[in-house]
Amino acid sequence: MTPTRHTVRRAVRRTTLVAALAASGVLAAAGAAFAHVTVHPDSYAKGATDGVLTFRVPNEEDTASTTKVQIFLPTGHPVLGVLVTPQTGWTAKVTTTELKSPVKTDDGTITDAVSEITWTGGKIGQGQYEDFDVAFGQLPEDTDQLTFKTLQTYSDGKVARWIEESKDGQAEPENPAPVLQLTKAAGEAGSPASGAPTVSPSAAKPAKATETASSDSTARGLGVAGLIVGVLGLIAAGVAIARSRSAARGR
Repeated sequence: MTPTRHTVRRAVRRTTLVAALAASGVLAAAGAAFAHVTVHPDSYAKGATDGVLTFRVPNEEDTASTTKVQIFLPTGHPVLGVLVTPQTGWTAKVTTTELKSPVKTDDGTITDAVSEITWTGGKIGQGQYEDFDVAFGQLPEDTDQLTFKTLQTYSDGKVARWIEESKDGQAEPENPAPVLQLTKAAGEAGSPASGAPTVSPSAAKPAKATETASSDSTARGLGVAGLIVGVLGLIAAGVAIARSRSAARGR
């Protein structure tokens, strides 16, 4: 093998390796974004009424299935009028708690609210996820976000604890809890219109689909970035080959 050919092949191998590593890194980052439990949509207007929250639970284990999901609703800023959508194969248990600070509404004073929802009896297998829908009557008006700590139990006894809260200016924690942002209501002084309008439970599915589509678009964008890196690497390798052949002909 001539030195020129050896140099070209080494350059091609190096370029291909760099492109492969870059693409795999992009795909790994995209996969990590979908690994934890999330709530959809991720924002609603403060005080929104008659809406639906969808908790998406992916299975992360290769040898075990998810058999139990526990979602804890905040009671300091309670979600009122919670109803659970029947889930095929799953049984839901709803736990209520007496509120330390009763909430006054147009329908009267609310003294208790749902604090926990537990789903059992079903199974989320490898490479699968399940959506759990929860309808609500009214969201609180006195906070900017709601954190829904979640426990995910697997068939081998392992428990994934999605309970860590994100802090401003810091990287996302390893096991983040699902968070719902609460924005200023449309028409409120000095505030833009909310990006998540209040809807009835039967009409909330399109919002869920839009959120999912947005996440999918992000993943596709990351994948395209990885492919572009690979293509640029191949172009560089082609240029190196062309230059080496021109040099060889000129000798």
